[in-house]
Amino acid sequence: MKLAKKRKLPYITKLILKLAPKAGVKVVLEPEWGFAGRLIYPNGVIRLFRGHIIDMNHLGSSSIAKDKDYAKFFMAQKGYNVAEGQTVFEDSWAETVKSSRDIFYASTYAERLGYPVIVKPNSKSQGIGVTLVSNKKELTDALRDIFKEDRVAIIERYLPGKDYRVVVLDGKIISAYERTPLSVIGDGRNSILYLLEKKQKSFISLDRDTKLDFDDKRIKVKLKKQGFTLKSILQKDQKIFLLDNANLSAGGESIDITGIIHSGFQKLAINLTRDMGLRFAGVDIMVTKGDITESPKKDNHYIIEINSAPGLGHYITSGSKQKKIVEDMYLKVLKAMGKKD
Repeated sequence: MKLAKKRKLPYITKLILKLAPKAGVKVVLEPEWGFAGRLIYPNGVIRLFRGHIIDMNHLGSSSIAKDKDYAKFFMAQKGYNVAEGQTVFEDSWAETVKSSRDIFYASTYAERLGYPVIVKPNSKSQGIGVTLVSNKKELTDALRDIFKEDRVAIIERYLPGKDYRVVVLDGKIISAYERTPLSVIGDGRNSILYLLEKKQKSFISLDRDTKLDFDDKRIKVKLKKQGFTLKSILQKDQKIFLLDNANLSAGGESIDITGIIHSGFQKLAINLTRDMGLRFAGVDIMVTKGDITESPKKDNHYIIEINSAPGLGHYITSGSKQKKIVEDMYLKVLKAMGKKD
């Protein structure tokens, strides 16, 4: 389909255009940006998409999944493990909702949990604003940054482990991978900033739509705790992590584990997706003891969150195997969307 202006199409649009004929779907694309479109099925069903947000899940269920606090409540209510935590509010919003859980309260609660703690926006995705903080000042700084974009933040107990994304479609696991945070490996000659810029160029060459923020405060704090700055030169083959969250959209890396995930974790992800009222979801699991090839137990994992519109633009560029997995997955998604309600 010809666009009104020559623009680089988003990966999901290119993927849909490529796969639509195989699914028997006609695509009507918005011509200026190529970011949104209508899918017309032979049986008369019409679906729409906007970026990686597609007509697969019901609006209410998707809305709950996007609200981390509400989602945690409903997951815990069904017996799923979630990290201990609580919402806190931007000061003026705390007054509006008549809550005492403001920034002052936040420091008291964090001390009660015990530093370090995780702080994150309640309604953002892609790891935006997720910060590991070690003291009151870091907590206050992180919350002030979050409150520029979100009126609600969550403080959680820090429970480190191995981070996994499991993608579920209509009761089946269609993809699973381990995620590791943004990192660089030293060459003994160039600065960390140079290595980051080089990584950004590699993302562009791979057509991966990850944009690194070289001024991200979290990167500078993480470096400082390790005794580095952006100007530091790492020893050859020395690897350091620059963020604490492992989201691929923030520059993280992935390792495919679709074929080796334990049946117990498969069942957990499938049941959770169903219990949250979703057909299509990315279930984010932190395994704190062992790994996801072992049976889930009450004390060896927790659910980080559930994503009702899992974008895989970063994952698809990590290798030919991953590209095939994503293409097969979206073909199944396209076909599944054609079912009449």
